[in-house]
Amino acid sequence: MRNSSNLYLSRATEPPADGDTTWSLPGGIVGFIAWLLALALPFSVYGSNTLFFFLYTWPFFLALMPVAVVVGVAMHSLLAQRMLYSCIATLLTVAVMFGLLFLWLLG
Repeated sequence: MRNSSNLYLSRATEPPADGDTTWSLPGGIVGFIAWLLALALPFSVYGSNTLFFFLYTWPFFLALMPVAVVVGVAMHSLLAQRMLYSCIATLLTVAVMFGLLFLWLLG
């Protein structure tokens, strides 16, 4: 049987190639910020009464946080790491998701 542990160790210490980029971190940060802004949107529309609504429905909105982060990573990746376009697309997508959930729970 062939011992492949030497091959694995040699690949683990190699530096990343020039084509490898780290686009997931900025996209995740943008997604999280978009989730926070979408969370603040009902407060600006309905005021402090939103807290009573969130008292019973907070798990639904908390479940949108990882979805928003994944949307931010996906938008940043799909739009070729253009920060302005990915920020706008992520903000719009997360706001629409948050608004649809909010309206679904209100109805």
